[in-house]
Amino acid sequence: MLSRRQLLKHASLLTALTPFSHQWVFANERKKKFHIGACDWSIGKDSSIEAFDVARQIGLTGIMVNMGSEKNNLHLRDPAIQQSFIEASKKTGVEIASIAIGELNKVPYKSDPRTEEWVWDSIDTAKNLGVNVILLAFFSKNDLRNDEKGKKEVINRLKRVAPKAEKMGIILGIESYLNAAEHLEIIEQVGSKNIKAYVDFRNTADAGYDVLKEVKQLGKNNICELHIKENGSLLGQGTLDWTKIRNLLYEMDYYGDGWMQIESSTPPKADIVESYRHNLKFLRKLFS
Repeated sequence: MLSRRQLLKHASLLTALTPFSHQWVFANERKKKFHIGACDWSIGKDSSIEAFDVARQIGLTGIMVNMGSEKNNLHLRDPAIQQSFIEASKKTGVEIASIAIGELNKVPYKSDPRTEEWVWDSIDTAKNLGVNVILLAFFSKNDLRNDEKGKKEVINRLKRVAPKAEKMGIILGIESYLNAAEHLEIIEQVGSKNIKAYVDFRNTADAGYDVLKEVKQLGKNNICELHIKENGSLLGQGTLDWTKIRNLLYEMDYYGDGWMQIESSTPPKADIVESYRHNLKFLRKLFS
């Protein structure tokens, strides 16, 4: 039988642990860990197999590969180019995490007829490369803010391509400056589970929105993958509160496709490899 002194000691210990018990249990129940990659263009090797070697130097698990440019006719659509990327991945041990069509910023999906073929073909490319997510970029000339006509056309085009994405098991991720409600409106009107939002916390903040509220409003099932960046600064040295962002992702039990991609987190004139090693270390510690 425990003495009165021992009972008081145990009671005090339980009281002290109570505020932290939920966090402790949650942390220990979470089995999944994010894979950390980087966008190939942000490590200086846009749509090039050389990105795999740089990623290996940094210590990254994978890379997000850009499909190419108008100039090279989005060369990743070429099976021979795809094979060279697959071989580079095997050689370096760096995975192809996802792909992006960055050229949509210059040749808008909302208006240029050529882009429908690009998005259509990107689904085949993703399938051949063994990835599940395609980022569709909506910035610069493809910006959808205050453009109802553009949004309507994008919805129509996504409706046409969504059945193929569903059949092939590929997610089309919309990355833009739109708020959560506008992203959800597009997803709802297209009516496909394979259309999701591609979240970039820095973009959300730069557009003037509350990052935590926006991500929570989107909900974990409408987010396919994450960009992690601080434009012109190393991670942890910018203005975003990454601890609060991490806590929100854990609270939401968000995992998506399992990848987060570092982008544009290099100070001016800084070495890319060293900067990304810092960023990788920061994220590994943050999400350990």
